[in-house]
Amino acid sequence: MTAATTLPGFDFVQKTVDIGGHTMAYVDEGTGPPVLHVHGNPTWSFYFRSLLATLPGDGFRAIAPDHIGMGRSDKPALADYPHTLARRVADLTAFVDALDLHEPLSLVVHDWGGPIGLSWAVEHLDQVDKVVVLNTGAFPLPADKRIPWSLQAARLPVIGDVAVRRLNAFSLGALALGSGRWVLGAEARRGLLAPYDSPAHRVAVHAFVQDIPTGPADPAHPVLVRLAERLPLLDALPVQVHWGMKDPVFDGTILRHLEGRLPHADVHRYPDAGHYVLEDAADRIVPSVRAFLAAGR
Repeated sequence: MTAATTLPGFDFVQKTVDIGGHTMAYVDEGTGPPVLHVHGNPTWSFYFRSLLATLPGDGFRAIAPDHIGMGRSDKPALADYPHTLARRVADLTAFVDALDLHEPLSLVVHDWGGPIGLSWAVEHLDQVDKVVVLNTGAFPLPADKRIPWSLQAARLPVIGDVAVRRLNAFSLGALALGSGRWVLGAEARRGLLAPYDSPAHRVAVHAFVQDIPTGPADPAHPVLVRLAERLPLLDALPVQVHWGMKDPVFDGTILRHLEGRLPHADVHRYPDAGHYVLEDAADRIVPSVRAFLAAGR
């Protein structure tokens, strides 16, 4: 199934596939070696539009799914979908299988797309060619790092439901705090908010926040422990990191821990960029990623 998109800057055909009884929307542009883009919260495939628009011209197949509950995918209620990290990893595995992506693919991951995409990668090393990492975490919260009070509050059932789901404060706040600029451009603001236009469409945004693990009792914790144990296996592959240093959550402390596990990664720091590093520094990141993926072909 396909449909046209209408957002400025996102002129791609929308395709869909059934994943676990839910419709997952995705972009699939170009032909050649696949590059799988995995987004986080509260974004969607729109976030990768600068890469989706350019990689096909370099001879790559650029693919970007929207997680269930996000973007243009189905938005089930809490009772109809578990909204857990483990399920997200299982969904991505099913998506890769559904598209028959069995040749080595490259990954581009951001935010929660890191734990999701990298958890798939460390269990399918023979299917991974290269990895591009944008501000994310891939291990339980380090002892020298605390999540901001605003995220702590958003994880609470009542406060989070009002602020995140009903008032859309998480998505709106991410636009303000996620950039190293004073404000993101109108195209980015409109596009990033577009799928989350009602409380019913923000269930997954809230559930993603609630799934942030702060200790061993949280459901996502063992998934991150497993990823942290196996993450060094990716150091044998080409890995490129692009990091916005003004990110209030995935900051320099998180980057240091990531480098400790991937010491051979090619790391690029952007002092003027925030969490939405690909919005703040696309003019520098996109050419670097394109050259990285093309090297050795």
